[in-house]
Amino acid sequence: MQKEEIDIQNALALAERFTMAGRRALVTGGSVSIGREIVRVFAEAGADVAVHFARDADVAFGQPDAAAEAVREILGKGRRGVAIDADFARAGEAARCVQAAIEALGGVDVLVVCASIQYRTPFLDLPAEQIERQIQINFKATIELLQAALPGMKDSGWGRVLTIGSINQTRPESDLAVYAALKSAQHNLSFNLAKDYAPYGVTINNLSPGLVVTERNRWRREDAAKWAEIQEGSAPMQRAGEAREMAGAALLLCSDAGSFITGADLQATGGRHLGWQ
Repeated sequence: MQKEEIDIQNALALAERFTMAGRRALVTGGSVSIGREIVRVFAEAGADVAVHFARDADVAFGQPDAAAEAVREILGKGRRGVAIDADFARAGEAARCVQAAIEALGGVDVLVVCASIQYRTPFLDLPAEQIERQIQINFKATIELLQAALPGMKDSGWGRVLTIGSINQTRPESDLAVYAALKSAQHNLSFNLAKDYAPYGVTINNLSPGLVVTERNRWRREDAAKWAEIQEGSAPMQRAGEAREMAGAALLLCSDAGSFITGADLQATGGRHLGWQ
Protein backbone atom coordinates (compact mmCIF):
# COMPACT_ATOMS: atom_id res chain seq x y z
CA MET A 1 0.00 0.00 0.00
CA GLN A 2 1.31 3.41 -0.98
CA LYS A 3 2.01 6.04 1.67
CA GLU A 4 -0.63 8.30 0.13
CA GLU A 5 -3.25 5.58 0.54
CA ILE A 6 -2.24 4.99 4.15
CA ASP A 7 -2.45 8.71 4.87
CA ILE A 8 -5.96 8.83 3.40
CA GLN A 9 -7.06 5.82 5.45
CA ASN A 10 -5.64 7.38 8.62
CA ALA A 11 -7.38 10.65 7.92
CA LEU A 12 -10.69 8.87 7.36
CA ALA A 13 -10.27 6.85 10.56
CA LEU A 14 -9.54 10.01 12.53
CA ALA A 15 -12.56 11.77 11.03
CA GLU A 16 -14.72 8.82 12.01
CA ARG A 17 -13.77 9.29 15.65
CA PHE A 18 -15.12 12.85 15.55
CA THR A 19 -18.02 12.23 13.21
CA MET A 20 -21.38 13.93 13.55
CA ALA A 21 -22.76 12.30 10.42
CA GLY A 22 -26.54 12.09 10.52
CA ARG A 23 -26.79 14.30 13.63
CA ARG A 24 -29.07 17.32 13.79
CA ALA A 25 -27.74 20.26 15.76
CA LEU A 26 -29.16 23.53 17.03
CA VAL A 27 -26.57 26.18 17.82
CA THR A 28 -27.93 29.28 19.53
CA GLY A 29 -26.06 32.47 18.79
CA GLY A 30 -24.73 30.60 15.78
CA SER A 31 -24.40 33.44 13.29
CA VAL A 32 -21.23 35.11 14.60
CA SER A 33 -18.02 34.50 16.54
CA ILE A 34 -17.78 31.31 18.64
CA GLY A 35 -21.25 30.14 17.61
CA ARG A 36 -20.44 30.58 13.93
CA GLU A 37 -17.25 28.54 14.22
CA ILE A 38 -19.15 25.77 16.00
CA VAL A 39 -21.72 25.76 13.19
CA ARG A 40 -18.90 25.48 10.67
CA VAL A 41 -17.10 22.59 12.35
CA PHE A 42 -20.34 20.69 12.97
CA ALA A 43 -21.22 20.89 9.27
CA GLU A 44 -17.70 19.77 8.35
CA ALA A 45 -18.18 16.80 10.70
CA GLY A 46 -21.37 15.82 8.88
CA ALA A 47 -24.18 17.39 10.92
CA ASP A 48 -27.23 19.23 9.70
CA VAL A 49 -27.38 22.54 11.57
CA ALA A 50 -30.06 25.00 12.66
CA VAL A 51 -28.51 28.42 13.21
CA HIS A 52 -30.28 30.49 15.81
CA PHE A 53 -29.69 34.23 15.62
CA ALA A 54 -31.16 37.49 16.89
CA ARG A 55 -31.53 39.87 13.97
CA ASP A 56 -31.13 43.04 16.03
CA ALA A 57 -27.89 41.74 17.55
CA ASP A 58 -26.40 40.90 14.16
CA VAL A 59 -27.36 44.31 12.83
CA ALA A 60 -25.69 45.91 15.84
CA PHE A 61 -22.52 43.95 15.04
CA GLY A 62 -22.68 45.26 11.46
CA GLN A 63 -23.40 41.78 10.12
CA PRO A 64 -27.09 41.77 9.12
CA ASP A 65 -26.61 38.85 6.71
CA ALA A 66 -24.51 36.67 9.03
CA ALA A 67 -27.15 33.97 9.57
CA ALA A 68 -27.92 33.66 5.86
CA GLU A 69 -24.21 33.42 5.12
CA ALA A 70 -23.84 30.68 7.75
CA VAL A 71 -26.63 28.68 6.14
CA ARG A 72 -25.08 29.06 2.68
CA GLU A 73 -21.83 27.72 4.07
CA ILE A 74 -23.60 24.72 5.62
CA LEU A 75 -25.32 23.96 2.32
CA GLY A 76 -21.97 24.31 0.54
CA LYS A 77 -20.64 21.51 2.74
CA GLY A 78 -23.45 19.23 1.59
CA ARG A 79 -25.51 19.44 4.78
CA ARG A 80 -28.94 20.83 5.57
CA GLY A 81 -29.05 24.25 7.18
CA VAL A 82 -31.71 26.62 8.42
CA ALA A 83 -31.64 30.01 10.14
CA ILE A 84 -34.04 30.68 13.01
CA ASP A 85 -34.56 34.25 14.19
CA ALA A 86 -35.61 34.37 17.84
CA ASP A 87 -35.28 37.05 20.50
CA PHE A 88 -34.55 35.22 23.75
CA ALA A 89 -35.39 38.37 25.69
CA ARG A 90 -39.01 37.34 25.14
CA ALA A 91 -40.33 34.43 27.21
CA GLY A 92 -41.26 31.45 25.06
CA GLU A 93 -38.97 32.32 22.16
CA ALA A 94 -36.29 29.82 23.14
CA ALA A 95 -38.79 26.97 23.26
CA ARG A 96 -40.19 28.08 19.91
CA CYS A 97 -36.66 28.07 18.51
CA VAL A 98 -36.19 24.41 19.46
CA GLN A 99 -39.52 23.47 17.95
CA ALA A 100 -38.65 25.28 14.72
CA ALA A 101 -35.35 23.37 14.55
CA ILE A 102 -37.15 20.07 15.14
CA GLU A 103 -39.61 20.82 12.37
CA ALA A 104 -36.88 21.89 9.95
CA LEU A 105 -34.43 19.05 10.61
CA GLY A 106 -36.74 16.29 11.84
CA GLY A 107 -35.32 16.43 15.35
CA VAL A 108 -32.55 17.88 17.50
CA ASP A 109 -29.79 15.53 18.65
CA VAL A 110 -27.29 18.22 19.64
CA LEU A 111 -27.95 21.49 21.44
CA VAL A 112 -25.30 24.17 21.92
CA VAL A 113 -26.35 27.05 24.16
CA CYS A 114 -24.08 29.85 22.98
CA ALA A 115 -26.32 32.93 22.84
CA SER A 116 -25.81 35.37 25.70
CA ILE A 117 -25.44 39.06 26.47
CA GLN A 118 -23.37 41.06 28.92
CA TYR A 119 -23.20 44.61 30.20
CA ARG A 120 -19.93 46.00 31.52
CA THR A 121 -21.53 48.09 34.22
CA PRO A 122 -20.43 48.55 37.85
CA PHE A 123 -22.69 46.44 40.05
CA LEU A 124 -24.21 49.31 42.04
CA ASP A 125 -24.98 51.17 38.81
CA LEU A 126 -26.74 48.27 37.10
CA PRO A 127 -30.28 49.34 36.14
CA ALA A 128 -33.11 46.88 36.69
CA GLU A 129 -33.67 46.62 32.94
CA GLN A 130 -30.14 45.33 32.31
CA ILE A 131 -30.40 42.86 35.18
CA GLU A 132 -33.70 41.42 33.99
CA ARG A 133 -32.56 41.22 30.37
CA GLN A 134 -29.47 39.24 31.35
CA ILE A 135 -31.48 36.90 33.57
CA GLN A 136 -33.95 36.22 30.76
CA ILE A 137 -31.45 35.70 27.94
CA ASN A 138 -28.58 34.11 29.86
CA PHE A 139 -30.52 31.79 32.15
CA LYS A 140 -34.28 31.56 31.71
CA ALA A 141 -33.87 30.96 27.97
CA THR A 142 -31.40 28.16 28.74
CA ILE A 143 -34.04 26.46 30.87
CA GLU A 144 -36.54 26.77 28.02
CA LEU A 145 -34.07 25.31 25.54
CA LEU A 146 -33.26 22.35 27.75
CA GLN A 147 -36.87 21.60 28.61
CA ALA A 148 -37.76 21.62 24.92
CA ALA A 149 -34.78 19.62 23.62
CA LEU A 150 -34.05 17.00 26.30
CA PRO A 151 -37.23 14.89 25.98
CA GLY A 152 -36.48 14.03 22.35
CA MET A 153 -32.88 13.13 23.15
CA LYS A 154 -33.98 10.93 26.03
CA ASP A 155 -36.54 9.14 23.87
CA SER A 156 -34.01 8.47 21.10
CA GLY A 157 -31.32 7.27 23.51
CA TRP A 158 -28.68 9.70 22.21
CA GLY A 159 -27.98 13.37 22.72
CA ARG A 160 -25.38 16.04 23.29
CA VAL A 161 -25.89 19.28 25.19
CA LEU A 162 -23.14 21.86 25.47
CA THR A 163 -23.61 25.08 27.39
CA ILE A 164 -21.09 27.83 26.70
CA GLY A 165 -19.95 29.31 29.98
CA SER A 166 -17.13 31.71 30.77
CA ILE A 167 -13.89 32.09 32.69
CA ASN A 168 -15.94 34.59 34.71
CA GLN A 169 -17.58 31.65 36.48
CA THR A 170 -14.43 31.27 38.55
CA ARG A 171 -12.44 34.43 37.76
CA PRO A 172 -15.11 37.14 37.82
CA GLU A 173 -14.67 40.81 36.95
CA SER A 174 -16.46 43.33 39.15
CA ASP A 175 -18.13 45.00 36.16
CA LEU A 176 -19.53 41.63 35.03
CA ALA A 177 -20.94 40.46 38.36
CA VAL A 178 -24.43 39.53 37.15
CA TYR A 179 -23.13 38.01 33.91
CA ALA A 180 -20.66 35.88 35.89
CA ALA A 181 -23.32 34.79 38.38
CA LEU A 182 -25.63 33.68 35.59
CA LYS A 183 -22.88 31.76 33.81
CA SER A 184 -22.22 29.99 37.12
CA ALA A 185 -25.91 29.20 37.44
CA GLN A 186 -26.00 27.80 33.90
CA HIS A 187 -23.01 25.59 34.63
CA ASN A 188 -24.64 24.35 37.82
CA LEU A 189 -27.80 23.55 35.89
CA SER A 190 -25.91 21.52 33.29
CA PHE A 191 -23.94 19.74 36.02
CA ASN A 192 -27.14 18.75 37.83
CA LEU A 193 -28.88 17.48 34.70
CA ALA A 194 -25.86 15.49 33.48
CA LYS A 195 -26.35 12.77 36.10
CA ASP A 196 -30.07 12.43 35.38
CA TYR A 197 -29.66 12.01 31.62
CA ALA A 198 -26.47 9.92 31.51
CA PRO A 199 -28.39 6.60 31.61
CA TYR A 200 -30.18 7.62 28.40
CA GLY A 201 -27.08 8.22 26.30
CA VAL A 202 -27.30 12.01 26.68
CA THR A 203 -24.16 13.90 27.69
CA ILE A 204 -24.37 17.41 29.14
CA ASN A 205 -21.21 19.48 29.45
CA ASN A 206 -20.08 23.07 29.85
CA LEU A 207 -17.33 24.84 27.90
CA SER A 208 -15.77 27.88 29.59
CA PRO A 209 -13.79 30.14 27.24
CA GLY A 210 -11.30 32.67 28.46
CA LEU A 211 -10.49 35.80 26.49
CA VAL A 212 -11.45 35.03 22.88
CA VAL A 213 -11.53 37.27 19.83
CA THR A 214 -15.24 37.89 19.18
CA GLU A 215 -17.58 40.53 17.83
CA ARG A 216 -18.53 41.35 21.41
CA ASN A 217 -15.06 42.57 22.27
CA ARG A 218 -14.22 44.13 18.92
CA TRP A 219 -14.26 47.56 20.60
CA ARG A 220 -11.37 46.46 22.80
CA ARG A 221 -9.22 45.78 19.72
CA GLU A 222 -9.54 49.27 18.24
CA ASP A 223 -6.41 50.33 20.14
CA ALA A 224 -3.81 47.79 19.00
CA ALA A 225 -1.35 48.63 21.76
CA LYS A 226 -4.00 48.36 24.45
CA TRP A 227 -5.25 45.07 23.02
CA ALA A 228 -1.71 43.66 23.06
CA GLU A 229 -1.46 44.64 26.73
CA ILE A 230 -4.82 43.02 27.50
CA GLN A 231 -3.76 39.79 25.80
CA GLU A 232 -0.41 39.64 27.56
CA GLY A 233 -2.07 39.86 30.96
CA SER A 234 -5.01 37.62 30.14
CA ALA A 235 -3.50 34.15 30.66
CA PRO A 236 -0.25 32.18 30.88
CA MET A 237 -0.36 31.77 27.09
CA GLN A 238 -0.32 35.59 26.89
CA ARG A 239 -2.72 35.75 23.97
CA ALA A 240 -6.42 35.71 23.24
CA GLY A 241 -8.01 32.54 21.98
CA GLU A 242 -9.57 32.21 18.55
CA ALA A 243 -13.18 31.20 17.99
CA ARG A 244 -12.00 28.18 15.98
CA GLU A 245 -10.18 26.90 19.06
CA MET A 246 -13.45 26.90 21.00
CA ALA A 247 -15.11 25.07 18.10
CA GLY A 248 -12.54 22.28 18.32
CA ALA A 249 -13.40 21.76 21.98
CA ALA A 250 -17.10 21.80 21.12
CA LEU A 251 -16.60 19.12 18.47
CA LEU A 252 -14.90 16.86 21.02
CA LEU A 253 -17.80 17.18 23.45
CA CYS A 254 -20.58 16.90 20.87
CA SER A 255 -19.28 14.14 18.58
CA ASP A 256 -18.76 10.43 19.09
CA ALA A 257 -15.30 11.27 20.46
CA GLY A 258 -16.90 12.64 23.63
CA SER A 259 -19.25 9.75 24.28
CA PHE A 260 -17.86 9.02 27.77
CA ILE A 261 -17.61 12.65 28.94
CA THR A 262 -20.50 14.19 30.85
CA GLY A 263 -20.87 16.68 33.67
CA ALA A 264 -17.55 18.27 32.72
CA ASP A 265 -16.54 21.92 32.64
CA LEU A 266 -13.84 22.27 30.00
CA GLN A 267 -11.72 25.34 30.70
CA ALA A 268 -10.53 26.69 27.33
CA THR A 269 -8.78 29.70 28.84
CA GLY A 270 -5.16 29.60 27.82
CA GLY A 271 -4.46 28.77 31.47
CA ARG A 272 -6.31 31.71 32.99
CA HIS A 273 -8.23 29.40 35.32
CA LEU A 274 -4.95 28.36 36.94
CA GLY A 275 -4.86 31.61 38.87
CA TRP A 276 -2.85 33.74 36.48
CA GLN A 277 -1.93 37.08 38.07
